[in-house]
Amino acid sequence: MITIRKSNQRGHANHGWLDTNHTFSFASYYDPKNMGFRALRVINEDRVSPGRGFGSHPHRDMEILTYVLSGALTHKDSMGNVETLRANELQRISAGTGIVHSEYNASPDEPVHFLQIWIEPGEHGIKPTYEQTAITEEQKRGKLLPVAGEGGLLQIHQDARVLIGAADAGQTLTYALTPSRAAWVHVVRGEALVNGKALSTSDAAAVTGESSLSIQGLNGEGEVLVFDLA
Repeated sequence: MITIRKSNQRGHANHGWLDTNHTFSFASYYDPKNMGFRALRVINEDRVSPGRGFGSHPHRDMEILTYVLSGALTHKDSMGNVETLRANELQRISAGTGIVHSEYNASPDEPVHFLQIWIEPGEHGIKPTYEQTAITEEQKRGKLLPVAGEGGLLQIHQDARVLIGAADAGQTLTYALTPSRAAWVHVVRGEALVNGKALSTSDAAAVTGESSLSIQGLNGEGEVLVFDLA
């Protein structure tokens, strides 16, 4: 079964410096029918204006992934990490017993566009840790690249796998799903046919009771994030 969540069905808020869309219930957007999908709790699509950002704030017991789509995002945290994430770079924070961090767009003229993802951990009270990695266009083109979880570039404390892939028009990416597992597919940009359903930028699909995923690019390249969840 495949259930579509269109981009215009998401929660939305524009704070001037921050334009944000929430796939699942988050902050002032309360949606009891969309509180998350299995261990996947948050997918926020954020655009932050030049010279603005999120001040220091705490998190605990959450696996936090950030994927920068354009621009650059400066990160600082209570573990001593000071890093800048650019397009095609990903960050993983295991908040564990608690961290304080901030995210800032240091550019004087370019906005930053990124996805922030929260996955509930399988274990609470772990020591906070941080990882960051970059991927190339070639690494994700024509395949589904594991970026977090089993076999991925980043490790998370949950029985989940996160993959990124890009398919040219007419090209098909396939992925086998183990029985009892489910997938969430988020279209990062472009258009894609997901198990026969046409999706556009920022649309998503919950896939349950299927043995595989078929993702075909439409009208140019379609880039997707795939979450394989227990």
